[in-house]
Formats: sequence, structure tokens, C-alpha cells
Amino acid sequence: MSRSLAVGMAAFLLAIGAQAALGQGAGSALKGHDTDAPVDVAADRIEVQDRADRAIFTGNVEVRQGNLQLDTARLTVAYASAGGIEIERLEASGGVVLRSPSETARSQFAIYDLNRRLVTMIGSVTLTRGESNVQGGRLVLDLDSGRAVMDGGAAGAPGAENSGGRVTGRFTVPQRQD
Repeated sequence: MSRSLAVGMAAFLLAIGAQAALGQGAGSALKGHDTDAPVDVAADRIEVQDRADRAIFTGNVEVRQGNLQLDTARLTVAYASAGGIEIERLEASGGVVLRSPSETARSQFAIYDLNRRLVTMIGSVTLTRGESNVQGGRLVLDLDSGRAVMDGGAAGAPGAENSGGRVTGRFTVPQRQD
């Protein structure tokens, strides 16, 4: 990878975190997301497996928490039921799309650990902001710190067919007027 591409990727990921930390623009899904906000779920079907402390939502699943929206085909919600229902983990599969006011991330699977405030997206991951984007095999978003880490994934692994196991990206540059 060329030095300029590496610098560009780092600048892109830092810009996402910097905008979140400074509260600029429309805001970011990263630092500053209200992880204590209620989680709203809508789907075509729900199956509650009370003995296993989980619920499975299927068909056009939409999840909202604060300014984050997650869309997927299937969602498993793991919860604790001591004195009420407390959601601990969301596991999404099938065309996962995570949106904030300024970014969109897509993957095959995603796990949101509500206790650790981490979102992990796996399989053909694309993170887009405006016209710039980064692709890889795995993305970890820390909603407390605003840190985003993209891994390339193992070469030959599902979703890493075109990347050779590397992180790739394309970034817009300011247009000069001559």
C-alpha cells in the first residue's frame, strides 16, 4: 500500500472520530452516541425464547437507538430478565446496514454489545462518509471513545474475495479551480 493511501485512510478514520468528538456537522455515530437511549425494534415477526432469554426478529427488521439505525433481515436479542428485561446484545445477520446522520456501514453480520458499547461488523464491510469509503473484513466501532478500527480479514475468507485480505479505500480530495 502506498504511503499516501495509508495516510488517506488514517485521515478518513480520524476525521470520523474528530467530527464526533467536536460535535461538528450532523454528528457521528461514534463518540457521543447515547448508548443509554431506549432500543426500538420493528419486524415482520418475533419469536420469544423466554427460557433462553432471547428474542428473534425476522423480516424487514429495523432497530433504532438515538441517532443510530440498523436494518437487517434477522436480529437476535439476548437479554437478562432479573427484575425486568435488560438488553445485553444484538446479533444481526443478512444485509446489515448501520446508519448515523453522517456515516453508513454495511456488512453481512453485526454484533452490538450494549454493555461494552461496541459494534462489530463482519463480512464484506464498507464504511461510507460522503463520497469516501473504506472496505475490509471487520469493523469495530467503540461508541464511547469514537474509535473505529477496520481489519482486512483473512485472504480467502468470505467477504474478503476482492481485497486480498487488506483494507482498501477511496477518498475524495478537494477540487482545485484553475
